[in-house]
Amino acid sequence: MALARSFSNWLLAFAALALGAIVIAAASGAGAQQARAPINGWSLCNETSYVLEAATGKPDGRAVVVSGWTRLRPGECRLAVGAPLARGTHYLYARTSAAHRGGRRQWGGDAVLCVDPTSSFSIENPPQCAAMGLEERHFRRVQINKRDSWRTSFSEAEPYTLSRARAAGINRLLADAGYDLHEDRNGIDPRGIAQAIGQFQASARLPANANAEQLIDALETAARRRADQVGLTLCNRTHGRLWTAIARRRGEGWESRGWWQLAAGGCVRTLDEALLQEVYYVFAALDSDEGPRLLAAPGEAFCTSPARFAILGREDCANRYYNTQLFSPISARGRDGLVVEFEDRDFLEPNQAPRQAQTAQNAQLPDVVDDSDPRRGHAPATAPIDDRGSGDE
Repeated sequence: MALARSFSNWLLAFAALALGAIVIAAASGAGAQQARAPINGWSLCNETSYVLEAATGKPDGRAVVVSGWTRLRPGECRLAVGAPLARGTHYLYARTSAAHRGGRRQWGGDAVLCVDPTSSFSIENPPQCAAMGLEERHFRRVQINKRDSWRTSFSEAEPYTLSRARAAGINRLLADAGYDLHEDRNGIDPRGIAQAIGQFQASARLPANANAEQLIDALETAARRRADQVGLTLCNRTHGRLWTAIARRRGEGWESRGWWQLAAGGCVRTLDEALLQEVYYVFAALDSDEGPRLLAAPGEAFCTSPARFAILGREDCANRYYNTQLFSPISARGRDGLVVEFEDRDFLEPNQAPRQAQTAQNAQLPDVVDDSDPRRGHAPATAPIDDRGSGDE
């Protein structure tokens, strides 16, 4: 298990908006909120404050062709599937950009199709995703009954027009990029927004007359760079599938949270804020034919559940109908961000159990990783975030 990097101090507390459902509408002419002429084909409109990445599935005989990713700026509409459209069931999935804090949001449904989460793709959906090096995602079914044009809009709980979504998206990206936008009961001061935009344009060397698309693109790049430098990221450098969880102090108590399933080579950012605690705890179980292989490093007891969980407190797990697992402590002293890499050699053989560690109050954790210890792997040059796990939220 290797701690890959530590990062400099920067943090912004930012409350993410709740997300709403997909809104579906046919478009035979110019939409009420669409500024441009109607597009022939299936167009996707982003009425949210997030940068979205969308994938579509279209019928092709008895098969389904899945394609991605169509990037949508806040307030933008783009053609995803050209005309003529096949009448019948199409499929749609979207995720927020990794630039946004608070974990990746998803729009989807109950239809399971395969995607390549790391790069652009267009495939005939295979019977098994993993056999093709792909991953499952849950798509929403969209019934299209016109051959010339159709429009689907993504929305949040708070409805936006396209122009309001663009403005809200710029505000969100400013916050994600580290600019402090003070908000009171009357909202965000427009003067503060203008000042933050001016500061960003100067630092990014954007021209004063840069349009909204150029500003959004530059802000997303800056927010992605910042997101890579804070938080707790778990990476699977084994040859199998991992089940991972974390634990930490939360206020006066404790919290354990999981599960993040990681395919081989995958990473997930489990915390996307600066690390304020000196010690965090990680759990990982490596699937094998003989049973799960647990981390060899000593651990402390926390509560878990067979289903996805967020549990407050670490005492009386059994009496609260939870399981107990040992989580290995990781030093984060003086760091805003860490990458923890799990390698095959970090795990015990099946049916072997790790020993319990000293409590955090008595344990003396190293401030730096001794890379000469082969069990700890190596420190990469950068913090890899490739979204190849199923840690999307």
